[in-house]
Amino acid sequence: MTEIRKGRQIPTGSVVLPYHRTKGNEAVKLYNKTGKKAQEWQELLLYDILARNTDKLWIHTKFGYSVPRRNGKNEVIAIREMWGLKHGEKILHTAHRTTTTHAAWERLLDLLTKAKIKIVSSYRAFGKEHIEIEGGGKIEFRTRTSKGGLGEGFDLLIIDEAQEYTDDQESALKYVVSDSSNPQTIYCGTPPTPVSSGTVFTKLRQKTLAGETVNTGWAEWSIEEKTNPKDKEAWYETNPSLGTILSERKILDEVGNDDTDFNIQRLGLWLRYNQKSAISKAEWEELQVQSMPELHGKLYIGVKYGRDGSNVAMSIASRTKDDRIFVECIDCRPTRAGNEWMIPYMMNPHVDIVVVDGANGQELLDSDMRDMRLRAPIWPTVKEIINANAAFEQGLYSQKICHAGQPSLVQMISNCDKRAIGSNGGFGYRSLVDGMEIALMDSVILAYWQCSESKIYEKQTISY
Repeated sequence: MTEIRKGRQIPTGSVVLPYHRTKGNEAVKLYNKTGKKAQEWQELLLYDILARNTDKLWIHTKFGYSVPRRNGKNEVIAIREMWGLKHGEKILHTAHRTTTTHAAWERLLDLLTKAKIKIVSSYRAFGKEHIEIEGGGKIEFRTRTSKGGLGEGFDLLIIDEAQEYTDDQESALKYVVSDSSNPQTIYCGTPPTPVSSGTVFTKLRQKTLAGETVNTGWAEWSIEEKTNPKDKEAWYETNPSLGTILSERKILDEVGNDDTDFNIQRLGLWLRYNQKSAISKAEWEELQVQSMPELHGKLYIGVKYGRDGSNVAMSIASRTKDDRIFVECIDCRPTRAGNEWMIPYMMNPHVDIVVVDGANGQELLDSDMRDMRLRAPIWPTVKEIINANAAFEQGLYSQKICHAGQPSLVQMISNCDKRAIGSNGGFGYRSLVDGMEIALMDSVILAYWQCSESKIYEKQTISY
């Protein structure tokens, strides 16, 4: 009988602090009582996560890991949570989306039931799920916000969908485990795509791999360079569950026209910044603020439909109290998803002007805005687009721009080049990375342009 080939069971890159004791074996035994069997890579990862020192404290107070999609990375979290509940821990499981937290609740509840662990209380309402077992172990499931309000007094904090975890959210959450005598925070996710909103996961990876952290562990399955999506050796190198819950056939079906996305989602590629960019990473990061600045005046929205018609991006801009202009991306979504997601932002009473560029979807968006009795958007001319790009460049050099360091925006702006518009020295921007949507950057430029052209008639506090 031919032995089935399996994906790489140990990480392609990791930082694990030395240890001699672990509770990982206990966690695996508990999980196996469900009738399931942990895979080798899951067991090894749990040994590292649950490593303890001679004082019975976690070796890693923070541990992050990145595994391509559909490999079972969330099962590792569930096993860690089972052990924690059995030992009386108070756990907070957070995710970017409500559907994700609910799925995590369902997964854990099923495992606890199969392991014959007595459940004292279970609540299934979306966004408010919790489980309490006999012995006092409790877990709550919540979606993340930047405003806190998630409670305090937890021993274990789970950051699911960590690629979407922002600095503001971390500021609201990092103290929820401060009162624990033995706290631990686990970050679980995939490499961010060009439209991911998170900041923390990327920084954690960079600092941990560079040896700039303490009490922190990291593990990842990834490739170093962009690879041919049909390279099966790369599949086995980066997907530990290939040969078990994943098959070559399933992965082959995922191969499409977007090679960059496949490299990120299936092969674990962490995009690098292009140093030949018209705007350097260092230039852009110099404008980053560490906390949300105080805004005043109006909000300005920029909407850009991509040149190939596949995506539409939206960003906002507003003046700050110190007379800079704060810019932030809202999202970049496929045009087939429609315009409905943009309308609630436009209905904010602080929004003054919406500017829209791009030939695809303009009429539909205009109609949707009229239906909601919103002010008609500005449709910029070619000359105005040239002026907008020039204004953005001037704002960059004069340091009138500030931002929160969104990885998607950093990635785009630090991988761009100028392109000529018209015959009089006008310019716009294009992406240096195949498959990366420049619409994200263009929407920021449009929002900044309108904000820079505006005058403040009254001071007011802005929220969105």
